[in-house]
Amino acid sequence: MNAPLTKTAQKKIESAVRALNANRFDARFVPNREELLKLLGELVPENAVVANGGSATLEETGVMDFLRSGKFRYLDRYRPGLTQEELRRVFLDSLDADWYFTSANAITMDGQLYNIDGNSNRVAAIAFGPRNVAVVAGANKLVQDLKEAERRAKNWSAAANCFRLGITTTGCAVTGHCTDCKSAERICCNTLVSSFQRHPGRVKVFLLPEILGY
Repeated sequence: MNAPLTKTAQKKIESAVRALNANRFDARFVPNREELLKLLGELVPENAVVANGGSATLEETGVMDFLRSGKFRYLDRYRPGLTQEELRRVFLDSLDADWYFTSANAITMDGQLYNIDGNSNRVAAIAFGPRNVAVVAGANKLVQDLKEAERRAKNWSAAANCFRLGITTTGCAVTGHCTDCKSAERICCNTLVSSFQRHPGRVKVFLLPEILGY
């Protein structure tokens, strides 16, 4: 983004961070990808058990390379040759990880996270299990309220993720917008809204003034 847009994004992020922290997330403005990786290096101890949900943002920011660096015990959902049962085991083991990394489909300006899933291993981990959840997102994920969050997730994020994953039979993959389809490949089966947190700081939100992911 150019300088004026970056400054605008920073101001919006600062407002969202205040709202998220009021809801007992540990939310932070992070100026760039280099600072993000430096901060994560300070927070995540060596040999920690780490896992992740599917996310274009984690790839774009270098977080996936960070997880695969060899410093951690990485639960690799992408390991070649995994059977469906072995993948299920990775998802279940991820619920007991020290750190779970993901992005968000949307983040509201009043401090809530909005996520939809197909398998729902990601929303499960955000809600319960891992000792720390790290949510990395760009300013493009900020929305005014939950209604806008749902529209964004179902009419933009879902279709883009279908194309990323090679899914062709969902309504959004065919039309570009949500049709509330009954496709067996549907990726928006369960919705999680994360609001005021019972366990302060467990969910950490790192917001960057960039366009990241979908």
